[in-house]
Amino acid sequence: MPTTKSAAKDSIVISALRARSSFGKLLKRVDRDGRGLVIEKRGTPRAILLSIRDYVRLAAPEPEVLRAIGEESRRKGTASLSSREIERAVKAVRTQKKIGRKRSAQK
Repeated sequence: MPTTKSAAKDSIVISALRARSSFGKLLKRVDRDGRGLVIEKRGTPRAILLSIRDYVRLAAPEPEVLRAIGEESRRKGTASLSSREIERAVKAVRTQKKIGRKRSAQK
């Protein structure tokens, strides 16, 4: 897959035709390499292909508080929980709170 690097920001530039014919490979490459691709048409940059991780980082930069929470989560080993595991844990805590409220209301 012929690509060129621009000197300015070390970006990889590909033609729109090449992007269209190799889109699946490009998606894997962007995800694997963690760097975006510039897509140009007739020599003019027209679009950027970014991983979702990079897009989210650029669209909504992480506040310092969330960064600290993320670091603590990685330290405790909870960063790798699946969505289902998180939902189960939240549901269990909510259930325990309901039971606690009912018991205090009965007293």
